[in-house]
Amino acid sequence: MFSFFFLFQYTVWNFVPKNLFEQFRRIANFYFLIIFLVQLMIDTPTSPVTSGLPLFFVITVTAIKQGYEDWLRHKADNEVNGAPVFVVRSGSLVQTRSKNIRVGDIVRVAKDETFPADLVLLSSDRPDGTCHITTASLDGETNLKTHYSVAETSVCQSVSQLEALQAVVECQQPEPDLYRFVGRMTVTQHGEEIVRPLGPENLLLRGARLKNTKEIFGVAVYTGMESKMALNYKCKSQKRSAVEKSMNTFLIIYLIILLSEAILSTILKYAWQAEIKWDEPFYNQKTEAERNSSPILKFISDFLAFLVLYNFIIPISLYVTVEMQKFLGSFFIGWDLDLYHEESDQKAQVNTSDLNEELGQVEYVFTDKTGTLTENEMQFRECSINGTKYREVNGKLLPEGMTDDSPDGSMPPLVLHIYIAGLMGDELLFLKAVSLCHTVQISYDQSDCLAVGGDPFSHANGVSSSPMEYYASSPDEKALVEATKRIGVAFSCSNGDTMEIKTFGKLEKYKLLHVLEFDPNRRRMSVILQTPSGGKVLFTKGAESAILPFATSGEIEKTRLHVDEFAMVRFLLFIYLFKLNSARTALQQREERLQEAFSYIEKDLQLLGATGVEDKLQDKVQETIEALRLAGIKVWVLTGDKHETAVSVSLSCGHFHRTMNILELLQQHSDNECAEQLRILSRREDHVIQHGLVVDGASLSLALREHEKLFMEVCKNCSAVLCCRMAPLQKAKVVRLLKTSPEKPITLAIGDGANDVSMIQEAHVGIGIMGKEGRQAVRNSDYAIARFKFLAKLLLVHGHFYYIRIATLVQYFFYKNVCFITPQFLYQFFCLFSQQTLYDSVYLTLYNICFTSLPILVYSLFEQLVHPHVLQNKPGLYRDISKNSLLSFRTFLYWTVLGFCHAFVFFFGSYILMGEDTTLMGNGQMFGNWTFGTLVFTVMVITVTLKLALETHFWTWMNHFVTWGSIAFYFIFSLFYGGIIWPFLHTQDMYFVFVQLLSSGSAWFAIIIIVITCLFPDVLKKVLYRHLQPTSTQKSQVMRGGDCLCCSLDPSPLKFVQSYMEFVFSALTFVLFCLCVRFCEWVCGCVCVCL
Repeated sequence: MFSFFFLFQYTVWNFVPKNLFEQFRRIANFYFLIIFLVQLMIDTPTSPVTSGLPLFFVITVTAIKQGYEDWLRHKADNEVNGAPVFVVRSGSLVQTRSKNIRVGDIVRVAKDETFPADLVLLSSDRPDGTCHITTASLDGETNLKTHYSVAETSVCQSVSQLEALQAVVECQQPEPDLYRFVGRMTVTQHGEEIVRPLGPENLLLRGARLKNTKEIFGVAVYTGMESKMALNYKCKSQKRSAVEKSMNTFLIIYLIILLSEAILSTILKYAWQAEIKWDEPFYNQKTEAERNSSPILKFISDFLAFLVLYNFIIPISLYVTVEMQKFLGSFFIGWDLDLYHEESDQKAQVNTSDLNEELGQVEYVFTDKTGTLTENEMQFRECSINGTKYREVNGKLLPEGMTDDSPDGSMPPLVLHIYIAGLMGDELLFLKAVSLCHTVQISYDQSDCLAVGGDPFSHANGVSSSPMEYYASSPDEKALVEATKRIGVAFSCSNGDTMEIKTFGKLEKYKLLHVLEFDPNRRRMSVILQTPSGGKVLFTKGAESAILPFATSGEIEKTRLHVDEFAMVRFLLFIYLFKLNSARTALQQREERLQEAFSYIEKDLQLLGATGVEDKLQDKVQETIEALRLAGIKVWVLTGDKHETAVSVSLSCGHFHRTMNILELLQQHSDNECAEQLRILSRREDHVIQHGLVVDGASLSLALREHEKLFMEVCKNCSAVLCCRMAPLQKAKVVRLLKTSPEKPITLAIGDGANDVSMIQEAHVGIGIMGKEGRQAVRNSDYAIARFKFLAKLLLVHGHFYYIRIATLVQYFFYKNVCFITPQFLYQFFCLFSQQTLYDSVYLTLYNICFTSLPILVYSLFEQLVHPHVLQNKPGLYRDISKNSLLSFRTFLYWTVLGFCHAFVFFFGSYILMGEDTTLMGNGQMFGNWTFGTLVFTVMVITVTLKLALETHFWTWMNHFVTWGSIAFYFIFSLFYGGIIWPFLHTQDMYFVFVQLLSSGSAWFAIIIIVITCLFPDVLKKVLYRHLQPTSTQKSQVMRGGDCLCCSLDPSPLKFVQSYMEFVFSALTFVLFCLCVRFCEWVCGCVCVCL
């Protein structure tokens, strides 16, 4: 098994077939492919080019875009797989690539490098064979963890020794659990086999980073996609936005309209041809083959011909315009300086542009805690010792209420002596317990602390001036040890089985006998030490619920009131070591045996006290969560952290309010117990008080097994949900649970570590935080930002803009295509359903590609209904666009009916104004059907362009250029196209047609009258609705427009004045147009009389 790791979707060999399969899953693409094939097989009214060329353009543009995005993923994968590594082969170190590592290879990893595979630690540069790593990219913890090698391999610190090593590693099959590993190593020495157990403390996970250790050697056990990091990655699937799903639904409706029109036209054709004179007129005699052809085949052929004739009602260019809008629009996120983090020099990043509009539809946000909401920087605040609360003031531990008279922290010798004497009771024992009960490591070489005459500490109040730093497996451990060091009890050295502390300058050595590691079930850890006097002592620390039940003495009740996060306990004990050792060496049921041994040891304890630490929140986290809540977005926190820590952070960041009733689903051990607790929680009838729910990973697994509906019922009644002790795949399951609920809400997941990748990929929208925990989350996300606070603008502003732009784009495309093809359908009633086309084939091809494409594209890039500052200051405006409201069936129906109405006005207006008298030329020359079709087409291009102008609120020079430029381009192109005889065309139907049309005053009169007739009702409707039923967005537009006046005037009169002015302006415009028409008609009449 090679260590090849990949996240890409395509390869060189499967890109074309796989990408074509993905694209032809879209209804419009598949439909136009069928139409194109039909045009190739039968005689149709239009050329195959009219369908094939737009289809090829759409497919090509989309393939280029998706290929570019996948190339970026390939590039990122190649960086990982091509990273140089050193392996031991043939008695020497050989450099190779990460992807070439095989199971059983011995790999060397140097300081600050990431592990290229899951390795069992063999040795390190330390004498005891330990190393320190950070798993920030895996479980979200940035502090150091200590890992161990077995004694028999820890001495193999050279390549020659490793080459001579004879050992066999047996381990379980690959599984995604990051915290579980069971195996054993059989080492052969001098013909004797020695069996040693292997656990999580021996396994170095891929993606973790080596810290504070020069180099290590490890043997690869899981490589490539079998590594635990890879198994926690959810297979990346193609995400589709709610807008795209709505587009597919609308396309199906339009396909039904198309089929209905084609079937109706075919039936009416045969009904009309029932009369002999219309079936075979004198000017169009049938051939003998046509008379003998099968009626069924003829009916099918006519049906397909009508299908091709009306096929443009399906807007194939909609997809390519949407793709271009998403791709170009995504650059605005990266260009937004408000999303730029100056300290880290990082700007927002878009990894996929397919989900831009989904940012405006989010209903649930699932967020990680560590590194996402917090900076992961713990600070010691206070402690409770023997029932008395203490605070740290200027490096001294003082009872609550007392003040320090020396703010600089300096104390004269006499005062220092009195202070030390005052701590000689339970307080000093408590500080020693905090300084010894941990797995903290020191950054400088351990040999320094053993040097004779060397004193790395120079104490005033126990404060060290030595350039040393603590590294710990959890940030709270580091904060506590640093706090005791400042107070005067400093942890100074850990050398294998020896721990040293300096109590106000006095060195004390303790022998470390055993470490009872922390695990999520016990929720505590212990150390067994031999004191300098030879006695044995057990120090234990853990969560309140994991400590107090085992305490039998001490100020339990007083301490319970003071408890915030951790409790410290101590008990003098002679341990039964054989039972503990036998549990550690078990290969089967090791966890159960260790739990039994630990429970035997950690009991009948004396309570010393409790500590309180605080994690530093990121800037503006509370404001961001509150803004999301006002926008109607529910926030769930999913973290692998401990229950107490997670609740504390939720309270401090505003996720939980102090007045909120906190419901708990914790420590459930069976399905029945979990179901009963869920029923109790669901029966709460107090809907006035806001509820928050706390659930742990084990209880969640039981709830999701058989009680999903009950669990969802409880969650929906809660304003905020906190899930703690979550494995990466559990996070993804929670997201999937909400996604698949009956309401089908839009979900967003945000995190910064590899442990968040699964939920980021599972959610509709995944956002990675560019923090301190690697780049796995960023690489696998849809969007990446530097800080959590940027999420507010990303959703409330960019999401709002993207959604209204794309929603209008979709509706407008359907509208203009209904306007385009309905006159073609009506024309068949006047040509005996002969399948005669109303428009020239060039116009058919260029209508969506050239004449009407740029205005809507520019609109979809720059439109702003409301100023960005208003959207940020009024998060409630986000509710106006929630639940896909702008693409509801009612809105879709309005645009469709409007398109049909305008199409009827185009056709019958042109017919009435010029149908009775076709001799509109001054020389008596008659207009033909191509002139009539061109008139309809001209009115249509002008009307649909001006209709979009009416929908535009935010005008830029680009909008003006493409709006008026598109109309001008149509006129210039038509004059050029109709003014030249093109030799490569089969017919010259359009020669001089447009020139003749524009030379007619009556044609100009018809164009102006029809355009005004179509658009004036729209203007009137907008004015009345804005005045009588304004939306929150429209009110905000008025407020923003009158910023300079709103401070002193009521906005309602301003709104009325604005609406009234719009109405008056529209009326004056109409009158002006009418006068112009009358003038043109008078001029044309005078010219005709003169001639």
